[in-house]
Amino acid sequence: MTALLAPVVAALSAGAVVDWLVAYAFTQAIEVPLYLRVADGRWRVAVLASTLTHPIVWFVFPAVCPLSWGYWGMVAAAEAFAVTAEAAWLRASGVGSALKWAALVNAASATAGLLLRSAFGVP
Repeated sequence: MTALLAPVVAALSAGAVVDWLVAYAFTQAIEVPLYLRVADGRWRVAVLASTLTHPIVWFVFPAVCPLSWGYWGMVAAAEAFAVTAEAAWLRASGVGSALKWAALVNAASATAGLLLRSAFGVP
């Protein structure tokens, strides 16, 4: 287990954490309002959906995905994880059509994030 976490721990520089916080805030700004609509205004459900997945997507996937997957392979795997995990959270929280909503909400934030990164280099 320690060997598996070593690349993740190595990626936890102060700069990387600040970059993550910016990306996390950006993700929350997009995803929380959308999740609030489908979760009947339940803030806990809306906020925790991406809070549970974002650190894993940001720190774990880049550290453990094989280099042969390339950037886009890693992004696809990370987003598939986020959609699946958030759908499970939504379903456990009683949200109907959980997989559909998790896919739509993550598509919105991932697209916006990738566009901003392409245009401005952040988040």
